[in-house]
Amino acid sequence: MKLCPRLPLLSAALLTIPLCTHAAEIDWEAVNEETLAHFQAMVRIDTADPPGREIDLSNYLLSVLQAEGIDYEVFALEDNRPNIVARLKGNGGGKPLLMMAHQDTVNVDASKWSFPPHSATRDGGWIYGRGTVDDKDNLVAALMTLVMLKRQNVPLERDVILLAESGEEGSTQIGIQYMVDNHLDAIEAEFCLAEGGSVVRQNGEVFYASVQTVEKLPRAISLASHGVAGHGSVPLQGNAIVALSRAVATIADWQPPIQLSDTTTAYFSKLASISEPEAAARYRAVLNPNSPAGREAVNYLKQYEPRNAAVLFSTISPTIVDGGYRVNVIPSEGTATLDVRLLPEEDAPQFLEMVREVINNPAVNVEWAARNQRPGASSSLDTDAYRTIESVFGQLYGAPVLPVMSTGATDMAYLRARGIQCYGIGPAIDAEDGPLGFGAHSDQERIIESELYRFVQAHYQVVEQLVAQ
Repeated sequence: MKLCPRLPLLSAALLTIPLCTHAAEIDWEAVNEETLAHFQAMVRIDTADPPGREIDLSNYLLSVLQAEGIDYEVFALEDNRPNIVARLKGNGGGKPLLMMAHQDTVNVDASKWSFPPHSATRDGGWIYGRGTVDDKDNLVAALMTLVMLKRQNVPLERDVILLAESGEEGSTQIGIQYMVDNHLDAIEAEFCLAEGGSVVRQNGEVFYASVQTVEKLPRAISLASHGVAGHGSVPLQGNAIVALSRAVATIADWQPPIQLSDTTTAYFSKLASISEPEAAARYRAVLNPNSPAGREAVNYLKQYEPRNAAVLFSTISPTIVDGGYRVNVIPSEGTATLDVRLLPEEDAPQFLEMVREVINNPAVNVEWAARNQRPGASSSLDTDAYRTIESVFGQLYGAPVLPVMSTGATDMAYLRARGIQCYGIGPAIDAEDGPLGFGAHSDQERIIESELYRFVQAHYQVVEQLVAQ
């Protein structure tokens, strides 16, 4: 395929930092300086989706690739929303390794930010800005990995591919879906590294590293209640708002059947092995969820550790309720939308039928609502890629490595459905950050600067070990 025209090069100061010819001799301080320069440049480019415009960041990435002499191709369904595929060729001894990261971010309400959301401000050991942990951290790590492999002239057993995609935050039809459906040959690989994992810190100390090997499947259910309209001064037994409210409350209290997978079994087993005795007992009890201790443990997690509880069963969260138009009119209908996250093994038609049975009210219609659907598949824990991640992260962070199921969605789902073994990795993040409003999609998104550098090193070491001859 034809390569795109070359773009203006970056400044020499940014692109000519020397690196030694062996991995053990890499000047990581110099790498950190270059990482910071690229990372701040990326964060300062607004790629909010919506409205969706990644072209400026794409041009920046292309200029880096051009300066390094790395071959690339550009695939775009929409001109301002390109997908970049860069490749270092190996000797063909193994199938390629793909590094994937998305260029776009969610949008912002700038008035709620302490630092401008596209300033990449460094303050107190953090770097603030939209995209710092979703997903420009993975993007800069993949870029630096590709650059370092090229500069060191590492002999490669397999091709190394970088996919810098557009549209992950809600417009997959111009990003990963477009690539998988139309240009799979450009990104086909044995293994893929992308977002979805992290290293969990508590009170400033690393607790464990997580590797995302499977994810839940987003769906939506629509509830529509029907009744007789009337004057608000005369209560009616068939009030549509009452029927809708009861349905929402009933389904919110319902717990779907628990289903353990290889990933969740390994996760809770390993989590138990590194936890305090009381918590460890709960995590072990979860592995036998139908026992009295198991049911008690699940209830505890639902109240105090909802993220851990959410990987045990398909979940439902009421998110939108609508009904009525004035205070003295009983409306004839009401609607609600439920955010559903199915386990990959869940039978979707059967699940919908269970929801209908739980609500058990003919006045409430229960149907799937329109939502972008992702395929379901998981990645094996028995691969060279997983073992390498486990070894590198375990050594570099001095902590156990746990496979995890993501409650959110990533674009790895589309690749797993095509047989690519995908693993989500990420930098160390303080467990306290999310509840305090500093996490992904928050109004104060930030990353620990030193942990960005450590993640780049871990990312490079994983890839180098998997691809070098």
